[in-house]
Amino acid sequence: KLGAWLNNQRNQKKKGKLDEVLIKRLEDVGVVWDVLTEQWEINFRHLLKFQQRVGHTNVPATHEEDGNKLGAWLNTQRQQRKKGKLDKDIEIRLNNVGVVWEVLSE
Repeated sequence: KLGAWLNNQRNQKKKGKLDEVLIKRLEDVGVVWDVLTEQWEINFRHLLKFQQRVGHTNVPATHEEDGNKLGAWLNTQRQQRKKGKLDKDIEIRLNNVGVVWEVLSE
C-alpha cells in the first residue's frame, strides 16, 4: 500500500498537482522523485569507485560493486549508445571518466 501511495504522489508531482509543502516534507524524509535517474546515479558512483580502486573503467561483465551489477549496467550503457538511444549528457559523463565503448577493439 505504501508503494502505491508513493507512486501516486510521484504522478501527482509530475502533473503539477502536488502541494509544495507536501513536496518539501516528502523530500525531507528522503523521497526520490525520479527512481530511474537515482538508480543511474548510484551505478555511476559505483563506476567511479571501481575506477578509483583499479585505475580504469573497463568493468568485467559479471562484476558486482557493493551488490550492484556494475558490469551489466555498463554493458547496458554501451548497448544503448550503439543503438543511438543513450542520452548525450550521459554519454558525455561516461566519456569524461574514460569509458571505452568498443571493448573488444581496445
